[in-house]
Amino acid sequence: MKVTVTAEWDGKLLRDYLKTLHLSAKMLSRLKYTEDGIRADGVRVTVRHVLHTGEELELLWNDTEPSPKIIPADLPLAIAFENEDVVVPAKPADMPTHPSHDHYTDTVANALAHRYAEAGVPFTFRPVNRLDRNTSGLVLVARNQPAAARLCRSMHDGLIHKTYAAILCGVPEPPCGEIHAPLCRTAESIIVRRVCEPGEGDDALTRYKTLAVSDDGGYALVLASPVTGRTHQLRVHFAHIGHPILGDDLYGDPTAHGIFPRQALHAGKLVFPLPFGNEGDASPETVTVTAPLPADMTDFLNTHFTSFTASGKLNTLWDETV
Repeated sequence: MKVTVTAEWDGKLLRDYLKTLHLSAKMLSRLKYTEDGIRADGVRVTVRHVLHTGEELELLWNDTEPSPKIIPADLPLAIAFENEDVVVPAKPADMPTHPSHDHYTDTVANALAHRYAEAGVPFTFRPVNRLDRNTSGLVLVARNQPAAARLCRSMHDGLIHKTYAAILCGVPEPPCGEIHAPLCRTAESIIVRRVCEPGEGDDALTRYKTLAVSDDGGYALVLASPVTGRTHQLRVHFAHIGHPILGDDLYGDPTAHGIFPRQALHAGKLVFPLPFGNEGDASPETVTVTAPLPADMTDFLNTHFTSFTASGKLNTLWDETV
């Protein structure tokens, strides 16, 4: 990373600036003891270096070796945004985010490992958020450890905002609102979640907005924003109010799987602060990344929501706020 020293840091020690980056002790040690790990105007310096306005700092913290646990695999994966600190792929449905049992080479992690191996860039997979295998959409991935730390802090501070499109069975009432219901694991599974009593599980809040109702009144297209980020939150919350996501055979009607082959859920909008800005700014800019609805959801809307799709509003879907 390269950053130009601003007037507010003139005369201050480099080690004090580094503290603002929330580096781990391991990463700080690596910077200090790596040849040319920290340079000022092209000259190697220590953390006791006194900063000067206009000076260019360069921190060498990119990975030097690829992760040995991720097998590169040549898989189709669209990239919605990328810079030296972050990459945001648009995950297709039926692709897991990271390797697990029976999924060692068909994940987002494998596809990214191949992408960077082809470019000769060492890569370690550091996802900031994850999506269920059959949920499509945007995944935020840090390309280095300091970026991962900053983004995780941004997530904790509520500075990262995600918006999903979902097709629900039935029409929620009211058409716009909040679902505030805590979630916890079921006794039978470490994966399945349920709504529980306050204090029993993790607080969970979802905001939603109905955009359209199908021609026969049987389905609703909604935008949803999980204010909290609990496992299966949107799927459980919509099932809880009696309107499960179409095709969700875990929390909804298993027979609906024949109508739509997966949960009709797409993470289409992601707003986040760049961990260091384009030039390592102390106050980084916020970027908005979007991904269009996949073909399966678009086809369903074209068939069952003809008035909505004919209006052209599908083209401005992510301009809506929740």
